[in-house]
Amino acid sequence: MGEGMGNEAQIMPYISSANISCGFHAGNLDTLKKTIELALQHNVAVGAHPGYPDRENFGRVSQMLSLLEMAELIAEQIYIFEKVAIPLGAKMHHVKLHGALYNDCAKDAALSKIFIQTIQAIDSDIIVYGLSGSKTIQEAKKLGQPFANEVFADRTYQLDGHLTPRYLEHAMIHEVEEACKQVLEIVQKYQVNTIQGDPIEIEADTICIHGDGINAVEFAKAIHTSLKNNQIEITQA
Repeated sequence: MGEGMGNEAQIMPYISSANISCGFHAGNLDTLKKTIELALQHNVAVGAHPGYPDRENFGRVSQMLSLLEMAELIAEQIYIFEKVAIPLGAKMHHVKLHGALYNDCAKDAALSKIFIQTIQAIDSDIIVYGLSGSKTIQEAKKLGQPFANEVFADRTYQLDGHLTPRYLEHAMIHEVEEACKQVLEIVQKYQVNTIQGDPIEIEADTICIHGDGINAVEFAKAIHTSLKNNQIEITQA
């Protein structure tokens, strides 16, 4: 959220936590401030959403950075978030990387380790949101950092547990019914169907809906209703 889509007020009533852009891949200090204020009004936990400094590609193209540059990139965005959040009385609940940075760390133990160590140097209590079962989660476990396995309502999966790359067909889920079905399957059965047609096991602590998706508001409402109707409590991960 806070990426300039303008739908934050419509989505907030239906979520428990928000990943808010720090201005590098999208948004700015004003959208960051307004989104945190909205989250506070709805008792939604707020987290920093650092990404590659690439507004042209919305942070969805990988960059070659050294481990030191990676640490500095993440730390700078977290400090920007805190500089805005603290005067508003908001505490950073979690950190979730954005786009290509998220996916790069999910597959790379060294990148994930420097990410986790950077978070620990700032606050050892911050929860790390990472792709369920990924290198990010594995490194958080090793280093003793709180973590939440993240699953996706609007993305499809590969057999190795990674998300289907956006450049491939069927990477995105566009139908509300399909998104709700996938979420319930994950939460109730601890599995998800892959685009190859076979199910894989998966752990879920938090569910992601992309705020920049054209159906983001509709998805948030429908998934919230679906979970409630199935007696599944929505809490902050």
